[in-house]
Amino acid sequence: MKRMIASFMIGLIASTLLIPLEAIACTRVVYKGPNQTVLTGRSMDFSLDIPANIWIFPRGIQRNGEVGPNSITWKSRYGSVVASSWDIATSDGMNEKGLVGNILWLGGSKFPPFDKNGRQKGLTVAAWVQYVLDNFATVAEAVEALRKEEFVVVTDYIPGTDKFTTVHLSLSDATGDNAILEYVNGKLVIHHDPSYTVMTNEPIFEDQLAINRYWQEVPGQAFLPGTNRATDRFVRAKYYLQAIPQTDNPRIAVASVFSLVRNVSVPYGISIEGFPNLSTTQWRVVADQKNLVYYFETTVTPNTFWVDLKRADFSEGAPTKMLDLSNYAVYSGNALSSFKEAKPFTFAGL
Repeated sequence: MKRMIASFMIGLIASTLLIPLEAIACTRVVYKGPNQTVLTGRSMDFSLDIPANIWIFPRGIQRNGEVGPNSITWKSRYGSVVASSWDIATSDGMNEKGLVGNILWLGGSKFPPFDKNGRQKGLTVAAWVQYVLDNFATVAEAVEALRKEEFVVVTDYIPGTDKFTTVHLSLSDATGDNAILEYVNGKLVIHHDPSYTVMTNEPIFEDQLAINRYWQEVPGQAFLPGTNRATDRFVRAKYYLQAIPQTDNPRIAVASVFSLVRNVSVPYGISIEGFPNLSTTQWRVVADQKNLVYYFETTVTPNTFWVDLKRADFSEGAPTKMLDLSNYAVYSGNALSSFKEAKPFTFAGL
């Protein structure tokens, strides 16, 4: 027992040193049940109010990278349902093929320099998720294309704030495949493996895997770290992902993943001295990639609803639609009929 306690203390100290004080928190998990059941759940935690709306984007939308004359351009191949941030960025979503993209904060990321008048093509970080959802059906397809680095992802300050956008991107698909994309010291690093089912904010993903290897020696039923630090949330999420019911019943699977995401969420309005940016959970998502249902939960007004992608009109030429979540709007059940036609938002860029 003494040896176990000593080992735990060493790990606790190590994880404490690895996570910066001003952490912006999010957690993402991928659940794999029997009969090709795959769900991706995540929390969106941020130190500022980060208003979200839900959008339905059809195929055939013409887009560009919004970073000046060297912006990449594309036409969306797939329709998607996404959650926006301030209606200037796509921070989460699922396309009609079951590919899911999630943006999480990564304070240690360092993006390459970009000259908008130079020769390198660029894509605003605000559209990183949307680019993937528009163009690819699977993780393998996306990774193969993105490894070529035909463009760089370009970041900047969040408009109206002093926060420089440093994030990493997680991808999962209906087969259960996973990838994590990060810019480390200006270089694109891609971690691609179906086993990469848990991701938090800090440290870089390679070090998250090392932390996980340590905690595999500590029995989760005896002890789990309980703070809101990214390393502790990673450990809890990894343990509970294996502990919740393994089922192909969509009701139980969705409820189980939501309960896990709530367990690793940050309580609303929490304030801890010395951690000025430890961040309240703003909203949560569970994307059912087998049944193509996108579930969304807000926290300020207790509010859970969903969008059945199989009933959405993604055909080219169909209108873009938006579900307005402002003013504490409340929806229940399948909210598809509550969407209104809207002009696609413009991604924040240079």
